[in-house]
Amino acid sequence: MISKIADRHLSRQACIYIRQSTMGQVRFNQESTERQYNLASKAQSLGWNPEQIRILDRDLGQSGARIANREDFKTLVSDVAMGQVGAIFSLEASRLARSNQDWHRLLELCAITNTLVIDEDGCYDPAEFNDGLVLGMKGTFAQAELHIIRARLHGGKLNKANKGELRFPLPVGFVFDDDKIALDPDQEVQGAVRTVFELFKRESTAYAVVQRFQNLGLRFPRRSYGGAWDGKLLWGRLTHSRVLGILANPSYAGTYVFGRYQSCKQVGPNGEICTQSRRMPQEDWRVVIRDHHPGYISWDQFLANRGRLAANRTNDEVLAGPAREGLCLLQGLLICGTCGRRLGVRYTGNGGVYPIYQCIWKHREALARHACLTVPSKPLDDAIAERLLTAVTPLTIKLALEALTSLEERDKAIAAQWHRRIERARYDADLAERRYESVDPSNRLIASTLEQRWNDAMRRLLELQAELAKFESQQLRTVTADQKRQILQLARDFPRLWTASTTAARDRKRILRLLIRDITVLKSPEPKLLWLQIRWQGGATETIEVRRRPNRAEAVRYPEAFVAKIRTLAERYDDKEIVARLNGEGLTSSTGKPFTVSMIRWLRYKHRIPAPSIPAGTLAVSQVRARYGVSLWVVHYWIERQAERAICNHHRRQCGSTPAKMGRKLGSSSPIIPNANCMRCIMPGASGCQACASLLHPVSGFPPVAPVSVRRSRSAIGPEWLASAA
Repeated sequence: MISKIADRHLSRQACIYIRQSTMGQVRFNQESTERQYNLASKAQSLGWNPEQIRILDRDLGQSGARIANREDFKTLVSDVAMGQVGAIFSLEASRLARSNQDWHRLLELCAITNTLVIDEDGCYDPAEFNDGLVLGMKGTFAQAELHIIRARLHGGKLNKANKGELRFPLPVGFVFDDDKIALDPDQEVQGAVRTVFELFKRESTAYAVVQRFQNLGLRFPRRSYGGAWDGKLLWGRLTHSRVLGILANPSYAGTYVFGRYQSCKQVGPNGEICTQSRRMPQEDWRVVIRDHHPGYISWDQFLANRGRLAANRTNDEVLAGPAREGLCLLQGLLICGTCGRRLGVRYTGNGGVYPIYQCIWKHREALARHACLTVPSKPLDDAIAERLLTAVTPLTIKLALEALTSLEERDKAIAAQWHRRIERARYDADLAERRYESVDPSNRLIASTLEQRWNDAMRRLLELQAELAKFESQQLRTVTADQKRQILQLARDFPRLWTASTTAARDRKRILRLLIRDITVLKSPEPKLLWLQIRWQGGATETIEVRRRPNRAEAVRYPEAFVAKIRTLAERYDDKEIVARLNGEGLTSSTGKPFTVSMIRWLRYKHRIPAPSIPAGTLAVSQVRARYGVSLWVVHYWIERQAERAICNHHRRQCGSTPAKMGRKLGSSSPIIPNANCMRCIMPGASGCQACASLLHPVSGFPPVAPVSVRRSRSAIGPEWLASAA
């Protein structure tokens, strides 16, 4: 050993590397720790000065399987690479590293920088082939030893777990009674645990359970592990994570489970290999022993709780999510026919009383400028509710039960065939076992072949039993006669139950989800028409049409048939007569009100419906003006003077009424044509103004005007009066 130590080694540091794998070893295996510290004396005896000896003991309690969290080992590797270390002292190779990667990396650096490795067996120079070979084998043995130790420990744990005897920290509500698991004798603890399961059965969400606990002022216990409070119960606020842990723990169903979590190695963000625990699916649990100890719920209720939790997820675009308290009946069930995403619910209007279904995924991801689909909730909810009430009838339920009975018979026949296959496989396994036992053990050529056949037969038997159990749990249908009777009674009471005021919106949603899996909404090329593709829980599909409610403008617009009817009536009757006929038939306007003249006028104006044609011998105002060469005012004056006598002063500003309300019926006509533009001509009892006589007297070429008979009407182009000569 001394022959390999040269002056170049003594001129550099001697590093004493000290490590224990766990803090328990540091606390209880103090002899090993003391032996490692004594290596400093050995370094002094080999020629290093005390000030050159450096002790690296910050890795006490750290495993040598990985370099993570081993600060002193990293320091040692860096100092060796810089040529500052002459020798490394360690009790054995496994103290430095139990990973071949870390071990050979250190040896390679030691060979380059002429650094010695010294343990209890001797002094090694990694630069020499033989010494490097011995050190490499020691590192390999150290890693293999770690694997053997781990395999022994894991095998022992698995063996005890198969018997249900492996102990692990129990959840709240359980205690160890000698070697058995029992319910906590504290009634307050039991009541708190049972309350969690009862509230979840009623509320269906973990958040609702937490909220109910807070509203009721309840507390929940947790057991402390380690420290001064080891094993004691601490009462505090119930959190959402605690509720999820309780609902997902099979121990509360009286089931012993081993293998719910499994450690796996992953590459971290900084490139280091780290070990993490991951939750395993239920079919990959290593040990499952039902009815192992008393529980708070049954196994079926535990599976139902897990299924409900999985359905309550909101971070998945496929799952429907939990049934909420909102007004929308189809919340979480609608799928957009454009992008395939779930439609969300949005409450609009003053106070949020107008819910709509909306798909905004493309708009949210900046893939479209507008939402894929936006529809009011009421027409869709009403259509699905009506379809549900027509689907759930005693007749349909009876037919479904008959179909279920036939499926039960078919499943029983298939299960019987499975049992026959298992019996045949069991016979083959027993036959292989008898053949193996009957052969001479010393004849290994035949015995090994028969042993292999026996193992294959047993493996085949186990595979068939596992397949049968899977078939019975997933496909076998079994409904008792009492359950069928209850289902038929429920079908008779279903319409009354659905429309009852005591049925909450959440309960209706739960009922709907028992029958319908999802609904795809598609837009029809026809405006205001939607297609709803319903997928029932049994796998059947159907499509129904839903016509959306028209907007206000379309709702108050008269249909073409009604406009055609008005057009036909306008050919023979005036507006008042049309109103009388429509109201007599009991018809109302588009807003539900009785018809008025103004409504008919607007309809004729909007749709360009002409007024009734002028009767024979009747002239329009414009025709009268053209015939006699007077102004429109004069013609209107003639018409009004034949209707009512006017009450007016000589000056216009003193008139007590408008010209349309002036003078009704003046008697026989005057020999002089009055001028309507002159106030003296229209005075009551006046026979005309002499100043106007020269303009309107028959001398001017116009004959005297005889009295006219008035017929009031409306023309097609405006409020022009029609006058007919007497």
